[in-house]
Amino acid sequence: MLMNKSRETQLLFGGFVIVLGLGLAGCSASSKGKANGVAAPDTTRTIATYFTPATASKKTPDAEGFLRRWILLDPINKPNRTNTVFTDSYIRKAFDTLYFPNQFTVLPTNGEKVVVGSQELTWHALDSRNFNVKLFRFAYGLNKEVYGVLFWAVTVVNSPQEMKNVRMAVGSNSASMWWLNGKETVILSGDRRMVMDDCVSTRLTLQKGKNIIRGAVINGPGMSDFCVRFLNERGAPIKDLTINYQ
Repeated sequence: MLMNKSRETQLLFGGFVIVLGLGLAGCSASSKGKANGVAAPDTTRTIATYFTPATASKKTPDAEGFLRRWILLDPINKPNRTNTVFTDSYIRKAFDTLYFPNQFTVLPTNGEKVVVGSQELTWHALDSRNFNVKLFRFAYGLNKEVYGVLFWAVTVVNSPQEMKNVRMAVGSNSASMWWLNGKETVILSGDRRMVMDDCVSTRLTLQKGKNIIRGAVINGPGMSDFCVRFLNERGAPIKDLTINYQ
């Protein structure tokens, strides 16, 4: 299958980052810039261009191992005028704050609602049409706030067997933090663009059966998105998995 040059460049760069970043569980973005431009005008408020509703049918990682099925919470208002404030300490405090009950244990259902301050927010079970989950388009399409926000994402990966020495590879725009089965795995701080495999975890074990992934992405101005996949000991994407949001 042919790929466009920009996607090919991302893949090559992502592989370079993996080689340099093995063993790193946290990645700063001191050397990365980010264009905080506004997306092209779009008068159609819909998420259909970027997402389809998740179903009960079997879902596997895509051809490159990326997880595309997630349940996403409407954005939580978290005003920030700049993304340069997203140091490790700042985002740890932001993500450790309890915004809604059972935040770190709940497996939400599609359409379930939570209250955060004065906001009533809804969970949406969706399949991303792209390898990267476009949070800006998710928020814009639902007529929600797109800047100065915090997103929560949850998915469940089912493994046919125990898999040791795997790594979670994440890219996000802007800062984010990720957990596997309740344990912190990756933190991406600073003002950054989304690059696939931008940061990889230390060696992990995917347990046989259900594995729960939680992620939080925070952004001030600019776009918001993320991508996640698992890599084996050789750095190859793991595709022998099934994905659901429960």
